Amino acid sequence: MRFFSRLVINAIALWVTTLIVPGVKVLAFGSHSTIDTVLTFLLVAFIFGLVNAVIGTLIRIVAFPIYILTLGLISFIVNAILLMIVAGISTAIGFGLQVTSFGWGVVGAIVLAILAWLIGLVLRPVLRQARA
Repeated sequence: MRFFSRLVINAIALWVTTLIVPGVKVLAFGSHSTIDTVLTFLLVAFIFGLVNAVIGTLIRIVAFPIYILTLGLISFIVNAILLMIVAGISTAIGFGLQVTSFGWGVVGAIVLAILAWLIGLVLRPVLRQARA
């Protein structure tokens, strides 16, 4: 249940990020219908979760001293790199996330993190009631 709720939260945050940040877009697969677009956002959120879990964890472990030196500000750069990796993977598939430059990747990563946090904060009481 927690996995699916995080997936939906990240997909919604990614969708809103594409509306706010002009350098971050998601190209839907198929006929670009509403269902195709929703499935594309869910797939990109799933890929982002996998990349964040595997590669992001490795980067955070290796770069731990840099995190301490920069008081955690390096996380914005790391998240932008992860976003660019997801864009590369989804572009190789033929649809999905597109980031025009590293600068937009940094802005997109910041906006995505803030939105995912806010959406999770709002939905947390609803999800707790559903589990009870």
